[in-house]
Amino acid sequence: MTTGYAGTRSDRIGERLFNLVITHVPSHTLRQAWLRRFGATIGRGSSIMLGTTVFGARRLVIGNDVSIGSSVLLDARGGILVENDAVLASDVHVITGDHDPDSPDFGTRYGPVAIGHHAWIASRATVLRDVTIGAGGVVGAASLVRKDVGPLQIVAGVPAAVVGRRNSDLTYSAHFRPILT
Repeated sequence: MTTGYAGTRSDRIGERLFNLVITHVPSHTLRQAWLRRFGATIGRGSSIMLGTTVFGARRLVIGNDVSIGSSVLLDARGGILVENDAVLASDVHVITGDHDPDSPDFGTRYGPVAIGHHAWIASRATVLRDVTIGAGGVVGAASLVRKDVGPLQIVAGVPAAVVGRRNSDLTYSAHFRPILT
């Protein structure tokens, strides 16, 4: 039993080339052009750093001025939406699929992840399928998010739990595009 995104043969080849070669080329322009060629939507002013891995590019939507750190895993087979001015720090994993342990054939399940504008996901955090991170939400470093995070909530831990509330007017720009990264 497999549900969700399978991708075409061309998509799988393009994805493999991106993950093995293109992601290591020090050019935001090339990395983004490659992902767009295979169906990703990426807004202006956004950056995707070196070493990022992408699965299911056709189901990846990134807004304007989004900063995606190095070595991030974006498993978009279930759909990922990252709204404007969000920050995904280095080594973040966004995983939209898993296996059904009760399935007789170890079938896969997919569900979307939505990351609201001005959200910040700190280094080495993992966000699992069927989760929404609200506008301005913050996920602490090395946290595991299995449930929705409300607007301006700060969560941390394994599993992530609310530890505070952000005090921000969310008017800043997360635009970050260093040269040769």
